[in-house]
Amino acid sequence: MPPSWSVLDFEKPIAELDDQIAQIKQLTAEQGEDRSDEIAVLEADRDRLIEEIFANLTPWDKTLIARHPKRPYTLDYVRTIFDDYTELHGDRLFADDHAMVGGIATLDDRQVMFVGQQKGRDLKDRQYRNFGSARPEGYRKALRLAKAAAKFGRPVICFVDTPAADVSVGAEERGISEAIARNMMEISALGTPIVVVVIGEGGSGGAIGIAVGDKILMQEHAIYSVIPPEGCAAIIWRDPTKAKEAADALKLTAQGALELGVIDGIIPEPLGGAHRNMEAAARNVKAEIIKALDELEKLTVPKLLEKRYKKFRSMGAWAEGEAGESSQ
Repeated sequence: MPPSWSVLDFEKPIAELDDQIAQIKQLTAEQGEDRSDEIAVLEADRDRLIEEIFANLTPWDKTLIARHPKRPYTLDYVRTIFDDYTELHGDRLFADDHAMVGGIATLDDRQVMFVGQQKGRDLKDRQYRNFGSARPEGYRKALRLAKAAAKFGRPVICFVDTPAADVSVGAEERGISEAIARNMMEISALGTPIVVVVIGEGGSGGAIGIAVGDKILMQEHAIYSVIPPEGCAAIIWRDPTKAKEAADALKLTAQGALELGVIDGIIPEPLGGAHRNMEAAARNVKAEIIKALDELEKLTVPKLLEKRYKKFRSMGAWAEGEAGESSQ
């Protein structure tokens, strides 16, 4: 059975069945008895339970899944999706930010550039990665790599997974807001295809700093929001414990983002979430990235930039109805 800290409350019945199945398989191996029928029945019960639970997830449940400690991170996908890759470091101005990773890679027969936020697995790694919250130098590194990709005609793949950008005094002193704003401005004008995949948390300006793309995709149980639910609850209700209500109001799920026109598509996850089967999750992500690139690479650069401009200009547009009612 997985450690209790890695099992969400609504996953506990699933974890109990997983534990039973593992124990029976162990006994089978030790005693040499054929108990395949019993295992098959338990596995079928578990899969039905997963389907039932995951068909009724709330926005807050999806928030917890997006933050799941076993969920695949950027480098997990990089190592699985690409045939090979070389990580590049530094912003050539101040330092190398370990919360933002990037480099050149081979995707089947394509040469691409990737960037993305990277969280850590254990406490030491989380501190090293600053919990996935990039500093100004991280965004400047991402921009440097994206501009290099455009120069050499390589598409850019962005993996978004951050609670928010770094909010330390040092980050403010070095211009975190300017770095994010500059990324939005300059990346929006790059003459190369850009595919964005929100793989976990798409939090606030920390996300949009590398999420200006031609195709914006979200994994099924990822979230994308202007502010984390806890922060929203603290502002609106002055009570961070109302995070569940805030998650409902923020429309932060992939389904909500698609309905609002913020993203272009949802990438299905394996039964029970990406953390239960990283290889299957990576195959789905890879297939959707290739599909997006096949479509985008048919466009001329002027057409690509025109569509990108119209895409972001249309977000949040409202028109007045005849009776003075507004519609999105």
